[in-house]
Amino acid sequence: MLEIRDLTVRIEEREILKGVNLIVPKGEVHAIMGRNGSGKSTLSYVLAGKEDYEVTGGEVLLDGVNILEMEPSERATAGLFLAFQYPIEIPGVATMTFLKAALNAKRKANGEAEMSTPDFMKAVKEAGKALHIDSDMLKRALNVGFSGGEKKRAEILQMALLKPKMCILDETDSGLDIDALKVVSEGVNALRSPDRSMLVITHYQRLLNHIVPDVVHVFSDGRVVESGGKELALELEAKGYAGFDEAAA
Repeated sequence: MLEIRDLTVRIEEREILKGVNLIVPKGEVHAIMGRNGSGKSTLSYVLAGKEDYEVTGGEVLLDGVNILEMEPSERATAGLFLAFQYPIEIPGVATMTFLKAALNAKRKANGEAEMSTPDFMKAVKEAGKALHIDSDMLKRALNVGFSGGEKKRAEILQMALLKPKMCILDETDSGLDIDALKVVSEGVNALRSPDRSMLVITHYQRLLNHIVPDVVHVFSDGRVVESGGKELALELEAKGYAGFDEAAA
């Protein structure tokens, strides 16, 4: 599904990613863990196509196609989705309006007819129920005045409606209390599928208690330095990152 080959990236002369190699097979959930500044969020931004980052080498293949040659909108319609650590507020744009525009833009790009308003409303209601999203929240401007939990639930709602094949979750647990974390995790787990892969970026084991990964990767100094099963996250929780930092040196 996703294959990253020797990816190197810099911003303003500073090299941040220093040869990332990573494969996420179809249907699997992989987690990336690492301390602040190790390059985890940079990787998610580069995959999504955020400006300001200069790719100096390597490839990122989604179903065999190098997405680094695509615009961000093209990556999205190809099936890539990024749930932000800090979703931005968009004043003046109702959440429902945004959701419908995004869904129909993807359908149009894929040669499908636009979804009718009744069908769209039904889809939103069904997807929102599992995430405890009420109609009042959807009438508000996107993320404006939302709590941390509401913002993250809105992100997962987008994911449920767009049905991407490769989901990247950048520190989805950031800013969530225990109850909100459970709701968001349940929403993510409901979207696990043999045809959908996920890359979960986090600092903490607590998220991985709810979204259990198939593989855990340790990030340090801009590269993957260790990979293993879910027990690797427990080792990090117990021992910290010091030993893995030495491996990256």
